[in-house]
Amino acid sequence: MGLKEDFEEHAAKVKTLTTSPSNEDLLILYALYKQATVGPVTTSRPGMFNMKERAKWDAWKDVEAKSTDDAMSDYITKVKQLMEAAAST
Repeated sequence: MGLKEDFEEHAAKVKTLTTSPSNEDLLILYALYKQATVGPVTTSRPGMFNMKERAKWDAWKDVEAKSTDDAMSDYITKVKQLMEAAAST
């Protein structure tokens, strides 16, 4: 299976987690997913009164130097970690 197919499979698996990931983990997943599917940030930073969107934008900006393949690989690794943590609880 190729990296793209593996990435898409794990993007679907993350929706089946039995425990909800922490906000920090959700931001990491969001940022890696956006970097893998869109690439570097393409929008301006949201205003300070839109804290949720600003946190998501900041997380994405933090990983914008990663290549698409690196972002996909890191996303897969993170999903596997979350699935293992959910299975052990």
